[in-house]
Amino acid sequence: MSAKPDAPATPAWPASLPPMPVMDFTQFGEVETLALPRHQKLVASFLARNWAQIPHVTHQDEAEVPTLESVRKAMGAELGIKLTPVPFLIKAAVKALKAFPRFNASLTPAGDGLVMKHYFHIGVAVETPNGLVVPVIRDCDTKSISEIAAELADKAERARTKGLPMSEMSGGCFSISSLGNLGGTGFTPIINAPELAILGVTRSAERLKLVDGQVSSVPVVPLSLSYDHRVINGADAARFTRFIADALADPAALA
Repeated sequence: MSAKPDAPATPAWPASLPPMPVMDFTQFGEVETLALPRHQKLVASFLARNWAQIPHVTHQDEAEVPTLESVRKAMGAELGIKLTPVPFLIKAAVKALKAFPRFNASLTPAGDGLVMKHYFHIGVAVETPNGLVVPVIRDCDTKSISEIAAELADKAERARTKGLPMSEMSGGCFSISSLGNLGGTGFTPIINAPELAILGVTRSAERLKLVDGQVSSVPVVPLSLSYDHRVINGADAARFTRFIADALADPAALA
């Protein structure tokens, strides 16, 4: 007599997530309910989807930027603008994407292949009165620091005032979220699907460093790279982030 096949094991977790709790907050005190703007509700749904469906891992590193600070301020004075580190971060990211092409890809819809991109469009998170938007700067490999700075300033201003069409917020290969003007020492940015990685940046800080037996103070920028672990492994994420850090240490090669 042939043995009966084993019955499938009952999973130790529910087949679907339990619903969020519904609470009557008025039993605890006075409350007020505010409607969320349509844009914020859309962004929230995308972020929830990306966080739930992409296995995120975040790698932390620091870039030593004494030269970047001096070059940035000198270039800003020459251009007559307040030049932030973001255009330099964009150029450093492009160099890293060229060196590590797997980061400049997207999974196919079935998840069984990679679409390798041969263009370099970088999204930058911008805060607006209605929430975050991510304008995309196209062909960053062919644009100078000053050209990227001007285009980013224009798109950020229009995003905050008039709004941007979807055509200017789609097609990105890689995103950058900078909190450098606010503070913090690191965070876990959520990947902007169908991209495979996103770089988070926080405020620069001073670190003590021993050089030739002498203690000196060095400005550093904290870097937080979130990546899709289905495609990118931890070793490559570490190399990618270190590559960006090294590129920022040599800003003359980015201009």
